[in-house]
Amino acid sequence: MVMMDADEEATRDAENIDELVVTAQESTNGEVEMDGSETVPVEVLDEEEERRGDVKDDLVREIISGIEFLNQIKDYRRTQQKECFNLVRRLKILVPFVEEIKGYESPSLESCRHFLYRLRKVILSARKLLDTCNNGSKIFLALDSETIMTRFHSIYEKLNRVLVKTPYDELRISDDVKDEIDSLCKQLKRAKRRTDTQDIELAVDMMVVFSKTDPRNSDSAIIERLAKKLELQTVEDLKTETKTITKLIQEKGVLSLETKQHVIELLNKFKKLQGIEATDILYEPVTNNKSFTKSTSLILPHEFLCPITLEIMLEPVIIATGQTYEKESIQKWFDAGHKTCPKTQTTLDHLSLAPNYALKNLILQWCEKNSFKIPEKEVSSHSENDLEEQKDEVSLLVEALSSTHLEEQRKSVKQMRLMARENPENRVLIANAGGIPLLVQLLSYPDSGIQENAVTTLLNLSIDEINKKLISNEGAIPSIIEILQSGNREARENSAAALFSLSMLDENKVTIGLSNGIPPLVELLQNGTSRGKKDALTALFNLSLNSANKGRAIDAGIVQPLLQLLKDRNLGMIDEALSILLLLASHPEGRQAIGQLSFIETLVEFIREGTPKNKECATSVLLELGSNNSSFILAALQFGVYEYLVEITTSGTNRAQRKANALIQLISKSEQI
Repeated sequence: MVMMDADEEATRDAENIDELVVTAQESTNGEVEMDGSETVPVEVLDEEEERRGDVKDDLVREIISGIEFLNQIKDYRRTQQKECFNLVRRLKILVPFVEEIKGYESPSLESCRHFLYRLRKVILSARKLLDTCNNGSKIFLALDSETIMTRFHSIYEKLNRVLVKTPYDELRISDDVKDEIDSLCKQLKRAKRRTDTQDIELAVDMMVVFSKTDPRNSDSAIIERLAKKLELQTVEDLKTETKTITKLIQEKGVLSLETKQHVIELLNKFKKLQGIEATDILYEPVTNNKSFTKSTSLILPHEFLCPITLEIMLEPVIIATGQTYEKESIQKWFDAGHKTCPKTQTTLDHLSLAPNYALKNLILQWCEKNSFKIPEKEVSSHSENDLEEQKDEVSLLVEALSSTHLEEQRKSVKQMRLMARENPENRVLIANAGGIPLLVQLLSYPDSGIQENAVTTLLNLSIDEINKKLISNEGAIPSIIEILQSGNREARENSAAALFSLSMLDENKVTIGLSNGIPPLVELLQNGTSRGKKDALTALFNLSLNSANKGRAIDAGIVQPLLQLLKDRNLGMIDEALSILLLLASHPEGRQAIGQLSFIETLVEFIREGTPKNKECATSVLLELGSNNSSFILAALQFGVYEYLVEITTSGTNRAQRKANALIQLISKSEQI
């Protein structure tokens, strides 16, 4: 689908109207005089002028009625009430202005229509936002207040862009009205640059109740205060809120699973205050889902439904915790940067997806037996207007990245970071709008906050394969490495994660190695936080797949921090450390650095009493070492490795069994020599 900005859309609509005019001319019975040029009869010109005038009047009426309708809404949610009234007040200033356009007999029709189409589009965006603030979930609006405020500022930005380009002379606007519009533009500029002070107590209370560590998260006084501020103190209010939340949750792609859980959690805390039974909206079967409409008498087995979308699974896959999800929905969860199981919240050892063929066959058999038609995959629910609005918002953010105002740059890159994290479509839009070169420039900015948000935004954008190439082609890697060396803690950690993501491309592995990116990763592995160590570890593993980088990692001193990770089992990075050691063991210098007696003893300990994955990794490392130097085999035999290998051949993972058998054969050959 081809996206158009507001100007293009207005031109397109104008061209459609012109086509109607041509059709009217062709159907007219008036004569054409041929005197070297075609002369259209006067009555046809009058008809064209009248038709265009009707279009202008229709647009004016639509804009005025839209503003008047908004003025009648009074019941906005308290969290956005002030901003809603401010927006309506500013839009009301436009009424005399638009009426003056309508009042003139023959303004320049092309300029008029162009301007009115763009203005109408802003009014429609405002109406959509105000409708959300009037009918939306009170809890969600409070929880997502920052995003809602961004939408208000986006409308102010769009309205200002329309009004500053008003062709006053062509539209024959009086000086008094022009002064009012100029004054409005100044108000809009102040509004979009000002960060409105939220209800501090409300924001703090929301943070407390959603905290997993704050002991006050179940404090009844705080929950009662929140219920009062959100006007959710009566049974009737809670019933209405439950219906609103249920509808919101069932709208595909609107809320993340984490947000759904937060909203339902707070709703149930409010219900508890009123003695109402809590309900788990998130995991209850959705009886009005499209998947059920053709067979309402059937009850779908609960295990056939994806825990995220609550829809019947077409491609069920198993993740590391053993939970099954629809492939598309769990992939979106991972793409958003999550490394946990959505249902159990357990941190995952890996993000691999294994097809659940058994369940898929059961679903197909059940559907065939019950004559249940499997629904086709839904096309994205975003309309062209929604996508166009999203594109406009991205364009504004990209434009603000090159602003001369520090605060505007800071705000823009932070918002872009959130957008790039949310979904794949945003990553493509940001790249297409030219955001990547500007973000790369900001990596060298002296402001640490801007640096952090810029590198994290690039990390989020790099999830897209095409963006990986765009980012590296802009020369981002040296700047990311510089932040890895001297940035703040979070910036360093996210820089390591960004290097891991970019190093998925083989050419970037080479670039990172040649740009001296490995030493600061090793330093982070040695001295970073738990999260920093993990980010550095994954990046170093990926980079060490390149032969030249193995030598660079060894020279940078990677072996000692890896050995330290094997001793500190609480960090949970044993398998990852062993995996890198396996890569290093294929390098002569690597074998020399890691082949000490104490390390061989540690390997045997993991082979004896580690987890199944520990045993698999440790056996693989010992096999690699022993294949190149039999002295490692002899050392391992001193620590009783043989009997542990025999046990693995019958009880280990498939890979561990293969490695153990190969190692036993290697031991037999060594003994024969």
